[in-house]
Amino acid sequence: MDRDLLLSICPSLRAAVQRCRYDTDTVRALLGPDAHAALGRSEPVPARRASAQAGDLGVLVRLFLIQDTCSVAEVSRALAPLAVGDAVAAGLLEHDGEGLRAALDLRPLDAGTGTRWVLSDLDGSFRPTPTRDDHVLGVGQASLSLLQATPTDRVATVLDLGTGCGVQAVRACDYSDAVTATDINPRCVALAAATAALNELDIEFREGSWFEPVQGRRFDRIVANPPFVVSSGHVEHSYRDSGLDLDGASRLMVSQAVDHLTPRGTAAMLASWVHVEGEDWRARVASWLPSHGVDAWVVQRDVADPALYVGTWLRDGDADQRDPAVAVRAEEWLDHFACHRVEGVGFGFVYLRRTEHPSDVLAEDLRHGFTDALGDEVDGYFARLAWLRDHDVRDARFTVRSDTALERIYLPGEEGWRQEVVRVHRGDGPAWQHEVDDLAAALLAGMREDGLPLSDLVSLLAAAHDEDEDVLETHAVSLVQGLVRHGLIEPV
Repeated sequence: MDRDLLLSICPSLRAAVQRCRYDTDTVRALLGPDAHAALGRSEPVPARRASAQAGDLGVLVRLFLIQDTCSVAEVSRALAPLAVGDAVAAGLLEHDGEGLRAALDLRPLDAGTGTRWVLSDLDGSFRPTPTRDDHVLGVGQASLSLLQATPTDRVATVLDLGTGCGVQAVRACDYSDAVTATDINPRCVALAAATAALNELDIEFREGSWFEPVQGRRFDRIVANPPFVVSSGHVEHSYRDSGLDLDGASRLMVSQAVDHLTPRGTAAMLASWVHVEGEDWRARVASWLPSHGVDAWVVQRDVADPALYVGTWLRDGDADQRDPAVAVRAEEWLDHFACHRVEGVGFGFVYLRRTEHPSDVLAEDLRHGFTDALGDEVDGYFARLAWLRDHDVRDARFTVRSDTALERIYLPGEEGWRQEVVRVHRGDGPAWQHEVDDLAAALLAGMREDGLPLSDLVSLLAAAHDEDEDVLETHAVSLVQGLVRHGLIEPV
């Protein structure tokens, strides 16, 4: 790929997609909900029918979203002022018989601030396409989840490490004054630079491995969707394989990120970690972090058993286990897991904040469903943690958030309904739940803005229920710290 040629066509290509209104809202309106949903399932016919009489916009939909072969005449009209010959020379299009078809994926994306256009390699969803060793992944579920899970408060500098097609760096331009993006894959750097040019964004691109291109520099935020696939370290595709054994890529990323953060700087990263027989995954991830200078929030969103994990990533690389050669690879992969007593592979987000205090690490399992973006929760989580560090909860007054609910679960018993579980849960964000007992529920009921400090509430509760005040206070402090950390109650 000639990076300079690709960059040279971006102004004309931008003019074409803007003229045709090849944007997320217009494309969705053209296709309608049913055809748009079918497109997401890799079913082209409904979208092809919906776009057949849609002029230049319909041609771009069929050319880039369905990957159809279109006539030279209609592509020339749709891409004007970009000349077809220049698009072919730059690697955007290729000849297919007497027609033209897409050689790269070009699709609109709205991450919350209007349409941007992203260039990447074709994913093979509509026509068979071999996966290159240096394949540049497009906007998939992992990158979309990281977009939604990244805080967007205003910062001065952002590092997008392992930028891929550049989608995280493009989004960072909305909330940062300066964005730097790195990747070890030259093809990624070329396509990400073209994506930036197509969107008229100023992004610094550097080629190199991990943090090497930015040694000695610090950033207010680091965003990373690294090659975190857990394997034996064999590299097949650079977008997913790091060359490091097991979860070594995530360990490297998490352990070194803090050194490249400014004071109070934050990081948001996708990561994987192995579940080893007889070990706690939370302790494993915590061991990657220093004992001083970082607050960490680790969120496990999913766990896959070894067979499911290996099968998923083999399919991702177009490998079919019914092929004897692929079956051997699957056996070797599973043998490697068995040798290291790997029972599963966890996946989720790691959030870091650089501090001047002893490290605080919370690793928790949040595999239940919730719809609110985690990115909106991160700043609040770290702010609540800072408050807890600076205050003694026994001296503070609290209120229960208006969306915190108390739930009691009863099951049939020998003498009627038997209370089985009492819990409180938040109605928004990650929808945290905490199991409580009746005394804890009574304590929360006594919290109000003009109420008593926690220590006085505990004294009253102990007297009313004939409980040991010191023991009750110890339990209350632990409970309140957890509820504050998760935002179910708030200090007055």
